[in-house]
Amino acid sequence: MTGYFAWHELMVPDPEAATRFYGTVTGWGTRDASTPDQPYTLLTAGDRPAAGLLPLKQADMAKGALPGWVGHILVDDVDATLARATALGGVVHVPPRSIGIGRFAVLGDPQGAVFAIFAGTLPEPQPIGTPGHVGWNELAAADWPAAFDFYATLFGWQRAEAVDIGPLGTYQTFRLGGPAIGGMFNKPDAIPRPFWCFYIAVGDIDAAAGRVREAGGQIVNGPMAVPGEAWVLQGFDPQGAFFALLGTRATP
Repeated sequence: MTGYFAWHELMVPDPEAATRFYGTVTGWGTRDASTPDQPYTLLTAGDRPAAGLLPLKQADMAKGALPGWVGHILVDDVDATLARATALGGVVHVPPRSIGIGRFAVLGDPQGAVFAIFAGTLPEPQPIGTPGHVGWNELAAADWPAAFDFYATLFGWQRAEAVDIGPLGTYQTFRLGGPAIGGMFNKPDAIPRPFWCFYIAVGDIDAAAGRVREAGGQIVNGPMAVPGEAWVLQGFDPQGAFFALLGTRATP
């Protein structure tokens, strides 16, 4: 079904170092999926592709690109969706390109958060909470109601539960005809720009936190409890990419 985050990719200067870090933290394996024009690594959970990894070129970093994760939202028509997005105030970072399995483009929403759109063939999405797969998609926005209107117009998202998160205001979850698939809120002023964050399901959150530290990552928030008897943490990998984990805790 279109409108879902169907794929997630990590771009970093040193892909081999990233495979070691995330392999330690999440248990991901790897599978080479390079083409003559583009090095590409599939990060795998068991025998299933879970995410993608590609090198961030120095030339792109010189233009301001940073290591990080990008989520791909499945659409019927990349070019038509891009036209609607720009009419709503979005910007184009990577114009539409065709690859072997489909067509994609990378955009920024009107507040600056980066996301991708994709039309084509992608692995079957796994149920939320499946270990080794992204289980939650979260937007830290400058103005979440305006951001929600943008994405709802483009992708048909619907408001689900709204949660009071104290000084940060409202955490609005969203869905697409079924269970909630993500949430959005107004970022703290200390965070310089809006961004999407993706939570990888890992099982026991405390064990995962230990693996993050052992592998050279930095935890900046958590582990902390969230609704649904789940626990999360957020941090930076050794190359500066922001990441998040979703898990459980045996004893509160």
